[in-house]
Amino acid sequence: MSQPPKPRASRKEIFGWAMFDFANSSYTTVIVTVVYCVTFTKLIVGADANGEFGLGNLLWSLAIAISYGLVVFTAPVLGAVMDFAAAKKKFLFASYLVTVTGTMLLGFASPGHYVVAMLLIILSNFGFATGESFASSFLPDLGPRKDLGKISGFAWGLGYFGGLASTMLVISLGAGSATEFAKARWAGPITGVFFLVAAIPTFLWLKERGHPQSLPPGRGYLSIGFGRLASTFRALGSFRDLAVFLGSMFFAMGGLAIIVSFSFLYGDQVLKWSDSTRVLMFVLTQLTAAGGAVLFGFIQDRIGAKRTYQITLWLWIICVLAIWQVDHIAAAVNGLLGTQWQTEYVFLVLGCVAGLGIGSTQSASRGMVGILAPESKAGEFFGFWGLSGKLAAIFGLAVFGLLQYRIGLRYAIVLCAVLFFLAWLGSLPVNEHRGREAAEGGAEMGEGGSKMGDRR
Repeated sequence: MSQPPKPRASRKEIFGWAMFDFANSSYTTVIVTVVYCVTFTKLIVGADANGEFGLGNLLWSLAIAISYGLVVFTAPVLGAVMDFAAAKKKFLFASYLVTVTGTMLLGFASPGHYVVAMLLIILSNFGFATGESFASSFLPDLGPRKDLGKISGFAWGLGYFGGLASTMLVISLGAGSATEFAKARWAGPITGVFFLVAAIPTFLWLKERGHPQSLPPGRGYLSIGFGRLASTFRALGSFRDLAVFLGSMFFAMGGLAIIVSFSFLYGDQVLKWSDSTRVLMFVLTQLTAAGGAVLFGFIQDRIGAKRTYQITLWLWIICVLAIWQVDHIAAAVNGLLGTQWQTEYVFLVLGCVAGLGIGSTQSASRGMVGILAPESKAGEFFGFWGLSGKLAAIFGLAVFGLLQYRIGLRYAIVLCAVLFFLAWLGSLPVNEHRGREAAEGGAEMGEGGSKMGDRR
């Protein structure tokens, strides 16, 4: 029997939850996407004899991929344990401390010591990625399923303002340019402090709604966690639409991982853009990404999560192919309009279009999992969400890293369009209505796989 709609949480609690997106976006924006990725390749590793940064790019993708590998092995079982122990908030706090500590310590990784830098990236990105899954597992608690698109979109949109604020802070304090290590080294510590402070409202206002269960005699939390995971695997037939969607998301998140990790390296190494264009691209993409996440959140609640997700995938396919051919597009525009636009300015326009997609795709996928996941196993299923995304990132970054090492960034970028197209194909069999009914009606299972009453 379907359960009555869950009441919506207070605005203060929703805002507190959303502030974790605001806080953790400082890490992914400053460290992974805009600032430290360039510092790592240019100053920590440096150019080869030909002035190329292929080795630095490869080591960067390897460090990110290893951190995601750790998430793959831990996120689902940790999600199962925190569901059983009603300890989502404690697990979130632990991941927060790991991220903040690892990020602050990046300031100690000096030129030539790229192994130290890689280890700190692995540690901090592991904390960030697990925290992303832990925080997302609170989403089903915050309102009825019909509102989850708006709630997720609001938080994801707010997150881009966190990325914007933290990056502008890093740049204003002189740590945003990879030309002088004495200044660039402060990007990590500044970002760590920003994350530390910005996430405080989350831990003040977000509620832990679960009820902890007692450990059976002779059992430990890891044993319980693996047992609950086994029951979830046995019951996957009841949640086949969620399982199929996670398969589609594998390819989409692989493409997004490449975009997030290499987009600014592409501008720096392929287009040779100026620092002013880099900053402008960052500001514009943050604003359009925030707007896209919020806009598509409302669209999702009107036309459905699956359709919204598919629209964003086609937006990406078109945008990536246009970026690949940006030189020809710039020449065509100049010939048609009689202008003299530089290629990097056309890239700016395409970056704005991409910005609409990057927030909306991730928000739509999180909202989709919130709709299709049973509440009693939200931690587990968002652990699988994290597992699928991080497996995808490992695959995408490893293949892309090797591909760009062999053929260069310019041509390797086409891989992203292929991955987004495969994601669209994979989403076609998903039946959102059937999956929602499965989550609402047959969702409460214990460790042995039998249905049970709602414990909340």
